[in-house]
Amino acid sequence: MEPHEYAEQDAVGLRELIRAGEVTAAEVETVARRALAEAGAELNALTLPLFDPAPAHVADGPLAGVPFVVKDGGPFVKGVPFTLGSRAVRGAVADADHDLMGRFRDAGLVALGQSTAPEFGLSFATEPLRYGPTRNPWDPARGVGGSSGGAAALVAAGAVPLAHANDAGGSIRIPASCCGLVGLKPSRGRTPSGPLAGEAAFGQQTEFALTRTVRDAAALLDAVGAPVPGDKVTLPPVPRPFADAVRSDPGRLRIALTTAAWTGDAVDPQVAAVTVDAGKVLEWIGHTVAEASPAVDGEDLVEASVLVALASGGAVLRAAPRLDRSRLEAVSRAVLAETEACTALELMAAVDAQHRVTRAVGRFFTAYDLLLTPTLGALPAPHGTLVQDDPRHTVRSWLRRLFAYGPFTAAFNVAGNPAVSLPLGLSREGLPVGVQLVAAQGREDLLLGVAAQLEQAVPWRDRRPPYAVG
Repeated sequence: MEPHEYAEQDAVGLRELIRAGEVTAAEVETVARRALAEAGAELNALTLPLFDPAPAHVADGPLAGVPFVVKDGGPFVKGVPFTLGSRAVRGAVADADHDLMGRFRDAGLVALGQSTAPEFGLSFATEPLRYGPTRNPWDPARGVGGSSGGAAALVAAGAVPLAHANDAGGSIRIPASCCGLVGLKPSRGRTPSGPLAGEAAFGQQTEFALTRTVRDAAALLDAVGAPVPGDKVTLPPVPRPFADAVRSDPGRLRIALTTAAWTGDAVDPQVAAVTVDAGKVLEWIGHTVAEASPAVDGEDLVEASVLVALASGGAVLRAAPRLDRSRLEAVSRAVLAETEACTALELMAAVDAQHRVTRAVGRFFTAYDLLLTPTLGALPAPHGTLVQDDPRHTVRSWLRRLFAYGPFTAAFNVAGNPAVSLPLGLSREGLPVGVQLVAAQGREDLLLGVAAQLEQAVPWRDRRPPYAVG
């Protein structure tokens, strides 16, 4: 298998070739290692040398033999070092698998490396001082988004067909938008958070992946999307595979559309225009589209998102109380300081804000099946736009800065809804523009069904960035 042949395949396609005997899993791994070594160096998207050998995995799982990478987002793969993107984290090694990693092993996925992320996952830009900026294969002067930025760069370049990612405020969907990918954030409780957390980031963080195709997102969710016994938040079993939803007509749906940010921040006209055009495509398909938006208060969104920062700070303080803070970036220091100073009353005020956002979003989806928004409020930002090492920031001022760039994603972490970013447009500059679809809790079937319709009507699979494997 040649590099260009490998890079043209999505995960489902690779697995079909392996099953048919047209290529062996060993041959796929060999070409994937070459692709990752090349792309990782070109894009600065890997934190470690490639895993050799790959961690153990099931040989006959539904995605057996498909290469992927994991994110430097904390203890994830037993025996693998991690840094959380920080110069201050040294010598940390995971002593157990994350529950999701166990699912990845059972699916047969072959973990080959670890992708870059901002320090403690606290930015919508992957530019940690420890590793430097990860470069966008569409334009090396632009960022890849965050926090799952290294994962997005490698998938977009064709080095792997999918990559582990997580999302506590937009960290799957924003890199997907920046890099022209499918970025699905499942519902709260759809994928596991353990074993170290009962509900990560007060229930606002979800673990999953970045893909190039909708069918890959569905196939992976079928493989890993079930609760672990004892999880605090779970969803009932799905009546049919998500892969079936991709191939089925979801019926005529009520879809709301908005390009107005709840924070009041401006939205780039090109981004808004791609979203409006997506609404027209949905009408052409046969859905009913109307302008409407959940009654989310922008300040409630900021206050509820403070919980994510406090959860990050608390996890770091518990695991490494003697961490050398002089080696942290400024926003990370502020997060630790504000976590230590937070009172129970202040924490409950943030939880109350989370409930207000959750109720507003929940009421909205009693009237509509889906919501269509931009993913980002702007085009992929040049490097240095979001500076995490800026000592002027408090936690809240940093969140407001992030939401000025990406104002549409965090509401659905707060509320727990499934949401997906789809690469439905290119700007005049040739940069990807993502559009976000959101559904009621537990309705990934509707989300994936309509996403597949859009993928067929506005195909993106053959788009290649200027830098691509092969």
